[in-house]
Amino acid sequence: MANFYEDNKDLKFHLSHPLMEKIVNLKERNFTDKKKYDYAPLDFEDAMDSYHKVMEIVGEICGDIIDPNADSVDKEGPHVVNNEVIYAKGTQENYDALVQAGLIGMTLPRKFNGLNFSILPYIVAGEMISRADAGFANIWGLQDCGETLYEFGSEEIKNEFLPRFAKGATAAMDLTEPDAGSDLQAVQLKATYDEKNDNWHLNGVKRFITNGDADISLVLARSEEGTMDGRGLSLFVYDRTAKAVTVRRIENKLGIKGSPTCELVFKNAPAKLVGSRRLGLIKYVMSLMNAARLGVGGQSVGISEAAYREALKYAQERTQFGKPIIQFPAVYEMLTNMEVKLKAERSLLYETARFVDIYKIYNEISEDRKLEKEEKQEQKKYQRLADVFTPLLKLIASEYSNQIAYDALQIHGGTGFMKDFPIERIYRDARITTIYEGTSQLQVVAAIRGVSTGAYLNQMRVYESNKVKPELEYLKRTLFRMADEYEAAVTKVTSYGENEYLDFHARRLVEMAGNIVMGHLLLADTMRDDSYKSKAEIFIKMVHAENKEKVDFINNSDLKEMGIYKREEA
Repeated sequence: MANFYEDNKDLKFHLSHPLMEKIVNLKERNFTDKKKYDYAPLDFEDAMDSYHKVMEIVGEICGDIIDPNADSVDKEGPHVVNNEVIYAKGTQENYDALVQAGLIGMTLPRKFNGLNFSILPYIVAGEMISRADAGFANIWGLQDCGETLYEFGSEEIKNEFLPRFAKGATAAMDLTEPDAGSDLQAVQLKATYDEKNDNWHLNGVKRFITNGDADISLVLARSEEGTMDGRGLSLFVYDRTAKAVTVRRIENKLGIKGSPTCELVFKNAPAKLVGSRRLGLIKYVMSLMNAARLGVGGQSVGISEAAYREALKYAQERTQFGKPIIQFPAVYEMLTNMEVKLKAERSLLYETARFVDIYKIYNEISEDRKLEKEEKQEQKKYQRLADVFTPLLKLIASEYSNQIAYDALQIHGGTGFMKDFPIERIYRDARITTIYEGTSQLQVVAAIRGVSTGAYLNQMRVYESNKVKPELEYLKRTLFRMADEYEAAVTKVTSYGENEYLDFHARRLVEMAGNIVMGHLLLADTMRDDSYKSKAEIFIKMVHAENKEKVDFINNSDLKEMGIYKREEA
């Protein structure tokens, strides 16, 4: 029997991070639920034991059910019957197994039949599911919608919808439209308030909606007549039992074929307002999108893990010229670089998840009581870190997953281009990660604030203050020099005072920051476990060379050659 948790020591390593004690104690409010629920943990050790046991269950379901079903799901896909989306047989088996194990709505409070888990084990579970079947991970991951309802919905909405997740309710976020993809301010689906009956009705079209025929849907709609921007949009929750939405079609996609991507037509569909009017995009959807981007980060790492394992297995088994191809330096180097990128992106994933966990838990606590001064400071600190780390993670992890899947297929040679091995499916599934929930280019736009405000540099300096073993000092010094070079490059680019020039170099600067941050994270991992030392050494050498190349390009770029002029010269 396969188990995707027990066969990957990295997952238990990151789940056992020292900061978890703080996260769990905050999440459990000093374990007051033990008086109400017999399955609530008694203390930190009990909570962590529960986390590990549940992850073992997820790992077993991934290894024994989801992974074996992935190929048939990819071939069969979902289809529409009588205006309802019918999952592939394997997809339904996957979902049923997770529901029976009580793993839907796992981060929701126990009063709504959730497990009250922090975000980090939820991301661990998502990574394993993504390794097993990246398409199915989308259906699983949309339980994030429950988090949004819990965070912003009224008590009436919470009581109506949240308990349904544990019973197996599926979810969707209906945001994009034919003329509003990345530009959600252009959403035109109309929400009309019926004052007489005190309810809302939705009319219009949504496109590229993952799991579009879900039981519970969060819908972004224009509630303010005559508006054209994001301030006229509100968020609504729609219940599928109303049967007021037509599934026009399921898109025929390159990858993640088990995940139904729908075009939907809303016809006077009844819906309930989530939170306040006008805040749909600027507050609620931004929160939902950040959660989704963290989820795609986990999905990307899961895909990377699957691709690396397939490549390693094939390289060990495939013989050419009288020996396994893993013994050829060109192949061995590819595998080594794939592995260190995987380790680096995973460390960035769980660092980001910890930041998100802490600030969101403080947000929950603030609903029950006033935060102390130190707690408010911590809340703001971790929220600022989460805000700049989330787009950085989504950018780097999704790009790495594509690179690793590409190299994994290359190692398979011509066989990888055929349908005979899983890598062909994994390669196709990886491609979407740099596109949905905000393209890589949009992640750079979001992440550049961490460059211009000094947030990344400040965090690098925090990491530099951490002690390392004497034998690791040379790596720390390398990262210190890289941070100095990064700081100088940022100063050079921003000194011109031209936004266009900053935009031109934005990706280079963001990737430089990410390289340094991941180097520090691997160094910190090495302090906890010596087995990460060689990975840290290789990665830091690799990104040191990458950053030097970017610095050279920035130092030798000419504004006039690029058609960019200072204002006074224009």
